[in-house]
Amino acid sequence: MDSKEIESKVLLALEEIRPFLKSDGGDISLVSIEGDKHVNVQLHGACVGCSVNQMTLKTGVELTIKKHLPQIESVTSIDPS
Repeated sequence: MDSKEIESKVLLALEEIRPFLKSDGGDISLVSIEGDKHVNVQLHGACVGCSVNQMTLKTGVELTIKKHLPQIESVTSIDPS
């Protein structure tokens, strides 16, 4: 699987979880994929500073991405600059 295909599947996974984030006033975007194994995302809106955003990241976003791409080892949230 090449990098473009991996990116496409990550974006598909983010689209799958986006409605749940939007229902709480938040959103998510892909920042980068490192070594085809580590995904960096950025949370937006109400997700920024939310007390459960790390739980959302691990149990929602990471599990959804890994469902599409089992080879992904980690999903990290990058703080907005």
